[in-house]
Amino acid sequence: MTATDTRPVLQIDIVSDVVCPWCIVGFLQLDQALAQTGALAKLRWHPFELNPQMGPEGQNLREHIMEKYGSTPAQSAEARARLTGIGADLGFAFNFTDDSRIVNTFAAHQLLDWAEGQGRQHPLKLALFAAYFTQGVDVSDAAVLLDVVKSAGLDRAAAEAALASGAHQAAVREKQKFWTQHGISGVPSMVFGGKYLLTGAQGADTYAQVIQRCLAEAA
Repeated sequence: MTATDTRPVLQIDIVSDVVCPWCIVGFLQLDQALAQTGALAKLRWHPFELNPQMGPEGQNLREHIMEKYGSTPAQSAEARARLTGIGADLGFAFNFTDDSRIVNTFAAHQLLDWAEGQGRQHPLKLALFAAYFTQGVDVSDAAVLLDVVKSAGLDRAAAEAALASGAHQAAVREKQKFWTQHGISGVPSMVFGGKYLLTGAQGADTYAQVIQRCLAEAA
């Protein structure tokens, strides 16, 4: 965007969790839609925990999915294969293994809240998706999180201090409460221009339609 660019900037709020595969799929589809439409957007990520009660030890991903959704081992494997294919089409690598684990993400959300104040929330969010799904690391582990913070161009020591202080815990809880009170029970949930809500990974074409509608209204 240049100093003479008068195009409107569309606010897009994305409620998501970093261990939600459809959240990164939905974002990449949204990214395609923004490229298709040539729209300018300001993205803002908001916290949602798929498993707020998950203990520090985590749980085997396959076992967790089978328990939570009642799926069979074959259905679980089929779902992971489908996601892997969708991710590949979008240029993202899902590297699921039999040892993949679901973990608690509260600490990750605290660091995302901190990173927003540093103007680096978006790159950290994408780095966390890659760390969990592509690299297969434990994004509930503080040392791992701080490595990801550094990779996203943020100060590791400052992040460590922010996490250790617990200064962002209340803010994350408050933001989670805000969205659940406004009816958000599944992710990704995207709000376009403060008006239009889409839940789930809806595809680039659907996102493009909503973007164009918002831009037409702004004009």
